[in-house]
Amino acid sequence: MKALPDRLASWMRERLPGALGARLLLFIGAAIVFTALLQGLLTYRNALLQTDILFDYQMQQTAFALRAGLPVDARGHPEGTPPEDENHDFIVQVWTNEGLRIFESALGAALPQMAVLGFADVPARGTVYRVFSLQTRSQVIQVAQDMRVRRALARDAAWHGLLPIALLAPVLALAVWWGVRHSLAPVQRVRRELAVRQPTDLAPVPADGLPDEVRPLVAEFNALLQRVAQAFEAQQHFVADAAHELRSPLAALNLQLQTLRRAPDDAAREDAVQRLAQGLERATRLVEQLLALARQEARQAAAQTLPLVDLGDVVTQALADTAVAAQQRGLDMGISESPALQQPFAVPGDAHALQMLVRNLLDNAIKYVPEGGRVDVGWRSDAAGRALIVEDSGPGIPQEQRPQVLRRFVRGPSASQQAGGSGLGLAIVQTIAERHGARLLLDRSPSLAGLRVQIVWQAAVTVAGE
Repeated sequence: MKALPDRLASWMRERLPGALGARLLLFIGAAIVFTALLQGLLTYRNALLQTDILFDYQMQQTAFALRAGLPVDARGHPEGTPPEDENHDFIVQVWTNEGLRIFESALGAALPQMAVLGFADVPARGTVYRVFSLQTRSQVIQVAQDMRVRRALARDAAWHGLLPIALLAPVLALAVWWGVRHSLAPVQRVRRELAVRQPTDLAPVPADGLPDEVRPLVAEFNALLQRVAQAFEAQQHFVADAAHELRSPLAALNLQLQTLRRAPDDAAREDAVQRLAQGLERATRLVEQLLALARQEARQAAAQTLPLVDLGDVVTQALADTAVAAQQRGLDMGISESPALQQPFAVPGDAHALQMLVRNLLDNAIKYVPEGGRVDVGWRSDAAGRALIVEDSGPGIPQEQRPQVLRRFVRGPSASQQAGGSGLGLAIVQTIAERHGARLLLDRSPSLAGLRVQIVWQAAVTVAGE
């Protein structure tokens, strides 16, 4: 049974016009035709019912009028009976109780002698008669009518009911056409506007005057345009940043290559090779950070439903990834010893992105904290919200310079003494934090006196294990 509606829907999609206006006109026209046919059918049935009631009553009254006898009028009709017209609407027959027909109103119109008292439909002479039979003490009176007469009257009534619709159909079709065209005018306006747009024009489509059924579609289209605009902007930023920042490392690599070619001895050649390797490592790191930043900005532009991620597992993995680099510099890096900072929680997020966030914070701390320093990671939960905290014993960042270091390719005040670094670490952290509905805060560590970085979630989040 379910296959029939599916086939009908498929047939309609294949055969009906593609334009919405044409479909509306077709459906409304079909509805009008169906309604007219239904009205004609109902009119026919109602007229047939009314004629049945009326003629049955007349047949009863005729039979009752003949119970007293059969006086004949001047034209040979029994008195009290309606005269026959040319179509012999009524046929009257009278039989004796012994079965002898003593009267018939129309010659050759004899009905079967066997009669059912009351009303009955009797087939005879190739048609069906409606017969009313009444028995008295001495005779049986039959009044009959050809059912074709009643059907003809019902058809006439149905046609008269359809006539106004047929006459008004052109006016109705014109009114429907005008209404559909007028209702779809705003949609046509939007279509024309989009047809002449340039590929770079991602401005929202105005929804003024659009029908309520079309407004949600336009709203979703505008949201899509906004996401596309954000993706284009992220792509443009990536191209601009890559073109700007790769120019200097590539020039330095070229100079180092020339130095290697002109090296006078093995010692100079070995030193040039090491410098070239360091330059390649810095350029690779820069490209990786640029790609990571571009990916995070693209994901931030796309609406996603993110699963819960346990920040305890994220921090544990990030500490393991950076443990070798921390040991090489003699840093004490691990989970904070403060009991108030040892309760991890879970947030909706991308586990890979959050690990990148923590790794960038730890990489920055490893670069800027002096050898033998300390880096602590913890979690805070209080009335102000919940936060992931990374603090160190390094030189920190002066308060007036903190907004600037969040910009791309801006490094901290002590970066000149450090090898490597491109100024993208905190920019990547801020992008990932914003994608996860959090804020990046920089201040002074109250316990280690260096920089404290907080990733703060204002809304309530689910604690791991709850």
